[in-house]
Amino acid sequence: MKVKVYLVAVSLLLFASGPVCAQQSPETPKVPAMVTIQQANEKIRLLANSGAVGQPGEYALSPGDLIEVDVFDIPELSRKVRIDQSGYISMPLIPQRIHAAGLSPTELEREIAGLLKARGLVSHPQVSVFVEQRVGQPITIIGSVERPMVYHAVGRTTLLEALSAAGGLTDTAANHVAITHTTKNGKTTVQKISLRDLIERGDPKANVVVRGGDVITVPRAGIVYVVGAVNRPGGFVIQSDTGQMTTLKALALAGGTVPAAKTANAVIIRKNDTTGQSQEITVNVKKILSRKAQDVQLEANDILFIPTSAGKKMLAKAAEAALSMTTGIVILRGSQF
Repeated sequence: MKVKVYLVAVSLLLFASGPVCAQQSPETPKVPAMVTIQQANEKIRLLANSGAVGQPGEYALSPGDLIEVDVFDIPELSRKVRIDQSGYISMPLIPQRIHAAGLSPTELEREIAGLLKARGLVSHPQVSVFVEQRVGQPITIIGSVERPMVYHAVGRTTLLEALSAAGGLTDTAANHVAITHTTKNGKTTVQKISLRDLIERGDPKANVVVRGGDVITVPRAGIVYVVGAVNRPGGFVIQSDTGQMTTLKALALAGGTVPAAKTANAVIIRKNDTTGQSQEITVNVKKILSRKAQDVQLEANDILFIPTSAGKKMLAKAAEAALSMTTGIVILRGSQF
């Protein structure tokens, strides 16, 4: 798997781990299959280019669009009008401005017809809206993507197309995406889409249509670090929104322990986000491996340190210091998409 390199003191990590052996300890769980972020991004690109659209829908009007409003048999009310930067248009005989951005032409037709009828101007209004000029829908894409950007989409755009335009995901992306929609009343709603459904399963319902004004956010996943007497020290992305990363899963991702590892004296280093203080939590991985103790759940930014002897437990502090230095630790992603 191709990995993304983050800087950290490799020499200190190797010193802490003692002699490295390529052979995996017989107690070590089986290492799960890996998937590279490059493979996930290639699938995003292929699915986006396939033209598959999840939900049908019309073009959503955007600020700057030039539209023609035609009220049948009433030329005084028919005209071309440009949607202003606030998303509104003005019509004769209708005192209030009409919010048009984000609506489809059909929805705007119904909105104008309802206002004409409500004011008693036309008893049975027949309104048609035609898009004369499209300037593109500004869709904001932020978070764990390669190129955060404002994407000006012309025509109907899907979530996959937007993610592809932003260069795909980074290898610290969580396994969901949040889409913030702003309604014509100024209210916001957030829709969560599973990247597993979108990319791995290719569920067309997950490939939703995004519209002008939407904000697509790919959150950053939590990362746990495994250092010391393991075959592959590094940082590993938590593979679910609920943070179900445990000591056994972390050890599996780290390639297991080396023969000199003292798994009975492992330490979890956890920083309190409020106080900034770190605490050491002793964990007997040996008992967990032999099913004599319950597996321990890890939290984002935890450091799991496996010493080579009981006397080297204090090297956990050195392992924590190493993560703030600048000479190379690897972040790997398990099979998430």
